[in-house]
Amino acid sequence: MIVQLRICVPDELSGTVVEKCSGQLGVAEVALHPGASVMPPGDVVLVLLARESVERLVEELQVLGVPERGSISVTTPELVVSARADQAEAAAPGEGADAVIWEEVSRQTGEDSRLTWSFLAFLVLATQLAAIGIVTDSPIAIVGAMAVGPEFGPLAALAVALVRRQGQLGRGAALALGVGFPVAMLAAALAAWLSVPLGLFPADVLERGSAVEFIYHPGPYSLIVAVLAGTAGMLSVISRRSAALVGVFISVTTVPAAGYVAVALVLGEYGKAAGSALQLLLNLVGIVAAAAAVLVFYRLIQRRDPAGTKTGGRTS
Repeated sequence: MIVQLRICVPDELSGTVVEKCSGQLGVAEVALHPGASVMPPGDVVLVLLARESVERLVEELQVLGVPERGSISVTTPELVVSARADQAEAAAPGEGADAVIWEEVSRQTGEDSRLTWSFLAFLVLATQLAAIGIVTDSPIAIVGAMAVGPEFGPLAALAVALVRRQGQLGRGAALALGVGFPVAMLAAALAAWLSVPLGLFPADVLERGSAVEFIYHPGPYSLIVAVLAGTAGMLSVISRRSAALVGVFISVTTVPAAGYVAVALVLGEYGKAAGSALQLLLNLVGIVAAAAAVLVFYRLIQRRDPAGTKTGGRTS
């Protein structure tokens, strides 16, 4: 996979940046556009390189102070037809699909983990769908609630924050979860409290449901599924395969468990509420732990087989 870096730097730094980029293993092309940047004033350097080499080059550019004096942007072209690009991919160690660009992962998970009105809206709607599925004994509605739930973003961000020791990212993700789930559960509880006197469902509805019993009966497989989902979810983030996230969403019982806690508390089913709360906790912990383990594994691989650099025609 070929990636393009656009580097904006002051003219006094562009020579060093061009030299650094040209000597990087896995670089196919380096283009310098003197004076192309108006704000801030400076030069623009365009680099085509294998995805496997991006992390090393970005680290070296950060050491030079490029982000403070200019900028680095990373994009993936739809199509690159070039023999040099093919040779660069072959020369770069590892596989592009396995390459981790840590800044990209941090920023992507950070954007998905902020406490925003849209995040709250999706979580409230997902929990309401789950509550409806619970009182109507409808697995389809519960699966729909799983697909709508936005909770994986903050969970992935927590994993990244733990591994990279990014306190601000972790605090933002914790805030989104710590506010989002109580608000969503409170809304579901209010809806359930209003529905009983309106005759939308009987007060003993939880004693009749059979298809949703798995929600308040956590067991070893609850944690196993959460671990598998967390692993698959983080792999999809790293490899940028967003389609796999849908499978992750509909395999974990976070939102359904939150909805069940809300309904069970309103109906006085405290034992089932406690079981659902434990289910929720197991899923949250399992997802974060598994996602963090994936990140640690990839970090170890990169340290053992880092992308090399070329200096004077010699690989160091």
